[in-house]
Amino acid sequence: MGKSGNNTGSGNRRPPSERKQLCLARPVFFIGFMGAGKTSVSLYIARRWKFSSIDLDMYLERREGRVIRDIFAEEGEEAFRLIETDVLREVGTSPSPSLVSCGGGIVERPENRELLAQLGCVVYLRVSADEASDRISNKKSRPLFNDLESARALCERRGPLYEEAADVIVNTAGKSVGQIGYEVMGALKRRPELWA
Repeated sequence: MGKSGNNTGSGNRRPPSERKQLCLARPVFFIGFMGAGKTSVSLYIARRWKFSSIDLDMYLERREGRVIRDIFAEEGEEAFRLIETDVLREVGTSPSPSLVSCGGGIVERPENRELLAQLGCVVYLRVSADEASDRISNKKSRPLFNDLESARALCERRGPLYEEAADVIVNTAGKSVGQIGYEVMGALKRRPELWA
C-alpha cells in the first residue's frame, strides 16, 4: 500500500507544528467513492490550516464550460476520463500545492494512478456504497450512481484501485467530517516530505 519511496531527500525536514504557518511542498489528493466526504474533509482541513482547496470536478467543469453529466451524455465516459487526466496533471503540477478532492473514478485510468503517485500524497477516504447512498442527497448529479446495486458493484471494483494508490487510508464509517479531518491531519503531519 502506498509509495514508500517518496521520502527521498526529506530526512532533514521535521514534522510541522500547529504554532507556525504550515506550507505544503506537494499537493494532497483525496480519493474515494462518491459520498466519501472528499470535498468536505479537504475544505475542513483547508480552513484549519489556511490552505487552498480545489474540487477537481468543479475545476474541470469551469475549464470545460459544461457540467460532467453533459460531457458523459455528449462524448461518453472515455472522453471525460481523458479530460480528467489533463486536469489532474494541470492541478497537480501547479507551483502552489493545494488540497485536491478528486472524482470517484479518478483511479480508473492507470495514467491517473501514476500521476497521483508522482505528484503528491494520496489520502483514501474509505466508504461503503450503502453509507455513500445515505450521504448523497442528489443522486441525479452522479452519472454512475444509477442504483444501489450498481453502486455496490462499482465500489467493490474500485476498492483495490483506491488502496493501491493510497499513502494514507482513513475509514469514514460513522464519523463526522471533523473527526475524519482530525484523523487525516494527524496522518499528514507524520509525513515530513509534504512540508516545505
